[in-house]
Amino acid sequence: MALVSINELPENILLELFTHVPAHHLVLHCRPVCSLWRDLIDLVTLWKRKCLREGFVTEDWDQPVADWKIFYFLCSLRRNLLRNPCAEEGMTSWQIDSNGGDHWRVESLPGDHGTDFPDSKVKKYFVTSFGMCLKSQLVDLKAEGYWEELLDTFRPEIEVKDWFAARADCGCAYHIRVQLVSDNYIVLASFEPPPVIIDQWNNAEWTEALLTVCHLMTIHPSSVWATDFQRSPPAEPVVGSEGPCPGSSCPSSNLGQTHQFVSWGPQTSGSSRITRELPA
Repeated sequence: MALVSINELPENILLELFTHVPAHHLVLHCRPVCSLWRDLIDLVTLWKRKCLREGFVTEDWDQPVADWKIFYFLCSLRRNLLRNPCAEEGMTSWQIDSNGGDHWRVESLPGDHGTDFPDSKVKKYFVTSFGMCLKSQLVDLKAEGYWEELLDTFRPEIEVKDWFAARADCGCAYHIRVQLVSDNYIVLASFEPPPVIIDQWNNAEWTEALLTVCHLMTIHPSSVWATDFQRSPPAEPVVGSEGPCPGSSCPSSNLGQTHQFVSWGPQTSGSSRITRELPA
């Protein structure tokens, strides 16, 4: 029996086969094989089919898409980029930048003078104390699958979400900062909304902080982003946990909850409780 080249198959059959091949293999290994494969892999039709197959769009999708291949990769990379966002692994993956009072710790929800978290799947949260408590995490975008052309040309949006709450009997201040940093740790941009001040004798309600970095500048693919969570020290020292309590956080890719969530590209999140008195 004579051997038949795969290229003798009808193009629509080849396209269907390519829809089942992982996207990175298509671009890195299949596209360079020959001009036919290159042309087929560059077709808008292929990336539309892959988006439909992965559930990124529906058959009745009517929103304009400038580049279906980039849209596919952004959708596939959309996830929480923070490690250990909900304190399930203690303080693992977090850098402790300031550890005042009785220090950072992890507790089970709802904790002292607290309330249940909105998402019942979240069981733990980060707890601050009566001294300054700061923690941060660096996310290497290149290691997470983003590449230079994507970052420099399409500048995906970064979305950062964080949940926080105070102890019912303590006032506190909640701070969050997101920085875009070059591969040699030069700060390219910093985003820091005003602190949230919570009075003593509050309802201990969980609040979601949402920060969207819309205007992403050109950055090197090995850039990292860092997020800092901090709170102000009390007027009077109080034993125990009395500062903001981050619960869940995330940077996400719309492009990352403590319960923190950072999302990068087309969506991030985390959680913590703040438990301490404000300075006079």
